[in-house]
Amino acid sequence: MPKYKGDAYLRLSYSADRSVESDSIANQKKLIEDFVAAHPDIELVSERVDDGYSGVLFDRPAFQEMMNDIVSGKINCVIVKDLSRLGREYIETGRYLRQVFPAYGVRFISVNDGIDTANEQNGDDLHISLKNLLNDTYCRDISVKTRSALLTKRQNGDYVGSCPIYGYRKDPENKNHLLIDEDAACVVRDIYRRRIDGASAKHIAEELNRLGVLSPMAYKDSRGLPHPTGGFADVPDAKWSARAVIRILQEETYTGVLLQGRQETHNHKLKNIIQKPAEEWIRIENAHAPIIQKRDFDLVQKISSLDTRTAPDGEAVYLFSGLLVCGCCGGRMTRKTNTVKGKKYIYYHCPTGKKKGCAHPVMLKEADLIDCVLVSLQAHIQHVVSLDELLDSISEEQINQEEIAKFKAQIADNEVKLEEARQFKATLYENFISNLISKKDYQDLKNLYTGRAEEAQEAIDRLRAEMEMVTNNSSSRLRWTQHFKAFSTMTTLDRRAVIAMIQSIRVRGKNDLVINFRYMIEYVKVLKRLDRLGKLPPDLREILDTLLAMEKEAA
Repeated sequence: MPKYKGDAYLRLSYSADRSVESDSIANQKKLIEDFVAAHPDIELVSERVDDGYSGVLFDRPAFQEMMNDIVSGKINCVIVKDLSRLGREYIETGRYLRQVFPAYGVRFISVNDGIDTANEQNGDDLHISLKNLLNDTYCRDISVKTRSALLTKRQNGDYVGSCPIYGYRKDPENKNHLLIDEDAACVVRDIYRRRIDGASAKHIAEELNRLGVLSPMAYKDSRGLPHPTGGFADVPDAKWSARAVIRILQEETYTGVLLQGRQETHNHKLKNIIQKPAEEWIRIENAHAPIIQKRDFDLVQKISSLDTRTAPDGEAVYLFSGLLVCGCCGGRMTRKTNTVKGKKYIYYHCPTGKKKGCAHPVMLKEADLIDCVLVSLQAHIQHVVSLDELLDSISEEQINQEEIAKFKAQIADNEVKLEEARQFKATLYENFISNLISKKDYQDLKNLYTGRAEEAQEAIDRLRAEMEMVTNNSSSRLRWTQHFKAFSTMTTLDRRAVIAMIQSIRVRGKNDLVINFRYMIEYVKVLKRLDRLGKLPPDLREILDTLLAMEKEAA
């Protein structure tokens, strides 16, 4: 009658273990079966397999099932191929061998290591400790090498994740590159279009659910695609939610940027995830084809940063939501609706009011506001178009020559500072040898001038890079002028146009609006530059004078 009821515990991780044929599950099983066959006092009653689990942690499912059998008395013998199969963490593995197993009267056998706790000579504590320590060290080395390899891949622009985000799939010919998944990408584009058109995230989610569009989690599951636990899903039935929509709207990966290294763990023994600050993420531009254009992504972020209150039905954001500011007190203006004799009146007013400190609160009809803003936008667009045509008639070199001269002067100043620092450093050692300065003064002054030299060199490098951009990037102005020219045929006002071109609207009176257009810094900069060159037409000169007067007033 066998004295021991044994469990064969088999484990294989996802790391280098798979490259070692002797560690395969089949070989571990065969080795243990041969051992049991030669020991009639052991009956093999169960087999537990953890395939794809690291030996560092002990929350493996099969291991926990084995421990339940031990606690319930179903088994009293654990057999492994070698000690590393039980675990690779020195302290926890030692705890199981010295405390847990003996407490339950469990016999532990490691076949290849010759460890058998039923035989006192074969269960030498020092021998087991050394084995555990070596296994722990091996695991740490593997972890360091793996982290280093992943870091290199990320810096080279290789995708190293296992689950691409919704809208992308792995390239079958290169697993480290992402391709657009057109079916999902169409949904992503539709989400951005709806948001730009004024729909709230909640309404977008409701509409997607109404149309029967699968949520990211459900979509991946239906196609057998890999996905993380939870993913973009927010509710058990994996329906679309406002939160899932917002995540997609905030994901810069859709612009072709590869963002990796957002999370990490303390070390290979701890599973707690640390969220790294954005400046530490590894960012690679143009790593894959974009689903969303950068300008549309930026526009959505601008929309999200505003106080976008929606209508009571939650379907759309009001036309001027988050943009109107009281010109007297600086407070946000509020939209109100009144119905008089069956006729609806919509207007904006300052909620602060005279009673709460606003000296000149303004009430403005929405229809009048729309007409005024539309006319102002159309006029500004035409000014930008005429400015762009004027720039086309002047060589880029002529326009940039003044700025280039400024860069050259700044570079020359820093080169003088650099040479002075180098000369001071060159004389320091001679002064020290001649006992003109002490050793401490020598070290302090050396560090001081080294720092000054480094600062000057960094400034020179930065200025040269900026000067090269100004010299070579003749299309830089087109990026903001085209932004307005895209709306040159606009005849009616919509939320997309308002958000795309207007930063804020300051209401100083019923007929006095100050509209702060986007890209005003670039606009004024070009006007000033053309004015210095004597190329500014009278109508644009008048605009520049008005803008400069407003800047002075604001200051």
